[in-house]
Amino acid sequence: MAKAEAYPKNVFISLGELLKKEHMAHHFSLLARKHKVNSVLSGKHASKLRGRGLDFEEVRNYVKGDDIRNIDWKVTARTQKTHTRVYTEEKEKPVLIVVDQSYSMFFGSVNKTKAVVAAELAAITAFRVFKEGDRVGGVIFSDDGYDVIAPKRNRKNIVHLLEKIVQRNHKLKDARPVAIDDTLKNITQRIRNIVTHDFLVVIISDFVRYDPGIIRAIAAISRHNDLIVAKINDPMEHSIPNTKFVAGNMERQISVDGRSKKISEAFKKGFDKDFFFFQDTMKKYRIPVFMIDTITPIEDQLKDVFGKINTKS
Repeated sequence: MAKAEAYPKNVFISLGELLKKEHMAHHFSLLARKHKVNSVLSGKHASKLRGRGLDFEEVRNYVKGDDIRNIDWKVTARTQKTHTRVYTEEKEKPVLIVVDQSYSMFFGSVNKTKAVVAAELAAITAFRVFKEGDRVGGVIFSDDGYDVIAPKRNRKNIVHLLEKIVQRNHKLKDARPVAIDDTLKNITQRIRNIVTHDFLVVIISDFVRYDPGIIRAIAAISRHNDLIVAKINDPMEHSIPNTKFVAGNMERQISVDGRSKKISEAFKKGFDKDFFFFQDTMKKYRIPVFMIDTITPIEDQLKDVFGKINTKS
């Protein structure tokens, strides 16, 4: 059995490295305070209430059925029309983070493996959810099984989640490519049992081994829950090196001439076609997708996707 220490840096992740990601959760808004239909990822939903709420939102014309205690008498006197104050209520939004640590994620051409980046993104997401005060749990899967961490609202549960991610991550050194269709089907069924409604489900994967049936199962989860997809990719998956090289897996090897413009363009075209098909499929089910690569610092990518926030929030 090969030791993880014998591999280059960033092939595997450690619990200490994941715990250090907590500070990144304070510098951008992964979970929006207010729900926006077009936002990439919204966590705490706000609902307009006819009655007392937590946060004042607006003054509007009185509508039959509004709570008379919320009538704004100053605006009513000034406009000579009855106006009422509308409030919003912050609802709990439990979050389930689904993390892929299967064989296809054990690849990285420059900086980090996709599995490491997925682990980092999961850690940052978990800490951000915890900062927002919501429950967070997860499902970590590999080729030979999966772990389920029930959503809870405490730091100990996050550490437990990260420990399971690290364990699955280090097992990749002994992994072999296998068909994981049955595993994925079992996972999606478990997820559906956990997230009955009004959850936020974040799926972090490279999505290279998902058949139409699995996609439909994911879409079914999104019917009563919010769902966001983070697709992890490595630059070499869409842009091969400009040189001759040998590529292979456990069964065979082939020689590739990356200097060939025809081969290079066909390679990129194939990746783009697969990605846009996947993105269009998700869009059909109103599931947003964002891409994270293995070479750009993850905090920079997240700031580009979600934007910066005031660190005092």
